[in-house]
Amino acid sequence: MARYTGPVCRLCRRAGVRLYLKGDRCMTPKCEIEKRAYPPGEHTQTRMRRRVSAYGVQLTEKQKLRRIYGVLERQFRRYFAEAEHRSGITGETLLQLLERRLDNVVFRLGFASSRAQARQLVEHGHFAVNDRRTDVPSFLVKVGDSISAVEKSRSLPPLVQAVERAGGRRLPAWLQIEGDAMRGRVLAMPARAEIDTQVQEELVVEFYSR
Repeated sequence: MARYTGPVCRLCRRAGVRLYLKGDRCMTPKCEIEKRAYPPGEHTQTRMRRRVSAYGVQLTEKQKLRRIYGVLERQFRRYFAEAEHRSGITGETLLQLLERRLDNVVFRLGFASSRAQARQLVEHGHFAVNDRRTDVPSFLVKVGDSISAVEKSRSLPPLVQAVERAGGRRLPAWLQIEGDAMRGRVLAMPARAEIDTQVQEELVVEFYSR
């Protein structure tokens, strides 16, 4: 499957906010947003003074949300179409679907330092859902599902380091760490107030509803 492999700090600078694509590094002074808080490219500081159209604002917000969760355009459109056909507020339902992705849940539980690392760990078969090995990052978890690192992967250095560093990270109320540090459970569907993704999802809905 195609995947963006370029410098991710450029994506944060393009969005103008931290997208936390490099995990813990984004929380340090080494973050590119701290050093160069303007878009990449020549003469960008001049272009920043130009007025952005409503379409441009909506596009930026859509791209920001898509890149935070590491989803390509075609798959993102499918998520939006599914959210649009479900009952409830379309923008919130879209965020719910993205939050329920297995790679995001692994990241939220503190088993990976970034969503990109979580996606790689899942693809390599290091996690199981309800004790059944699952290597599909886009797998949607349900209430009551148990997510755990498979037994032989629990000593994997990236996983151990991520769990150690995640001690101070706030765990969303819809998730729970169980007995050992390598297992978590989905307690409920994520509510909008429990999703700390800094995005205006209503602008994404407006973008696709043009």
